[in-house]
Amino acid sequence: MSSTLQLVGTGSAVGGIMPLITAVVQRPEWSARNKKIVAAVMALLAGVVTVAAAGGLEQFQHGVPTLSAIGAVLAVSQSAHDLIWKPSGLAPAIESITSPNAASAAG
Repeated sequence: MSSTLQLVGTGSAVGGIMPLITAVVQRPEWSARNKKIVAAVMALLAGVVTVAAAGGLEQFQHGVPTLSAIGAVLAVSQSAHDLIWKPSGLAPAIESITSPNAASAAG
């Protein structure tokens, strides 16, 4: 069993890069609401994967560390997006580059 602090730290690291991974899936033409839903669902899934990878499947028997890690991924991913990746223009650029519309406009 991993400690709560270790799982939160790992979840925070994963949450920091989640906006860039999410930007690959999202499309510039989507509404802000749909983008938020996709980002939240992906962060929650990443939190579950983080818990399983860091603590094994038996980790899910321990509620506090599991929920803390999943919450850390969600909170840090949203904060990192709003404070770092969106203002830097990197997340929106990834959205534009990976959008199917970008490929058809270039060709």
